[in-house]
Amino acid sequence: MIDSVLATPALSVVDIRKTFGHVQALRGVSFDLMPGEVLSIVGDNGAGKSTLIKVLSGVYTPDPGGQVRVRGEAKTLSSPTVALGAGIATVYQDLSLVDTRDVSANLFLGRELRRGPFVDSKRMIIESERVLNELTMNLPSVRVPVSYLSGGQRQAVAIARVLLHGADVVILDEPTAALGVQESRRVLDVIERLKDQGKSIILVSHNLQQVWDITDRFMAMRLGAIAGIRDRQSASVDEIVRLIVYGNEADSPR
Repeated sequence: MIDSVLATPALSVVDIRKTFGHVQALRGVSFDLMPGEVLSIVGDNGAGKSTLIKVLSGVYTPDPGGQVRVRGEAKTLSSPTVALGAGIATVYQDLSLVDTRDVSANLFLGRELRRGPFVDSKRMIIESERVLNELTMNLPSVRVPVSYLSGGQRQAVAIARVLLHGADVVILDEPTAALGVQESRRVLDVIERLKDQGKSIILVSHNLQQVWDITDRFMAMRLGAIAGIRDRQSASVDEIVRLIVYGNEADSPR
């Protein structure tokens, strides 16, 4: 992680709230995400994790009064397209890949490179190989259909696609869900390489043990609010679990 004393946060979230009817899904969420940092957001179902990432992705519009700043500049993330233009990209659990298309076609889906009126397949293949090589992803070929890939390889393709969009802040929603141990390790290795490239990563996960080693800070959420933010090096799994379950540490049993 880049020195937080010198760096401007890649993303600043200030007093974000979101209400659905009588349900307050987010209650004044504020945090900074630094360049080259992995921030893991953890919490039980209903804690507000999904609502928060949908606000940051431009899917939900937050209630008036809060603010999101990208590299110090206030942004109104009114749609996923606007969020992506601001440098924030999200990879959801469903990945949104087209199984019948090959890897390079999926990487440029909706943003195909053109040479005059024609799709420039050759340049798309070259660019696909470049970004996959940067992340040292082990794929058989960028010409194979996505349906031939394993779960971990599909996750890697979805991550590579957001890099081609030019994202600086990458939000990953349960990237290792339903993956085996080896496949999960490969995906976590990809996240490490994103971090080495200076990307800022928000990682939503239910598996503390699995993401522990690659996380810089944990943000525990409970009932739509932040229960606590802890540096991984000075925290323990038990401490994070207490924040998730009980919220304020003063109220938790010892």
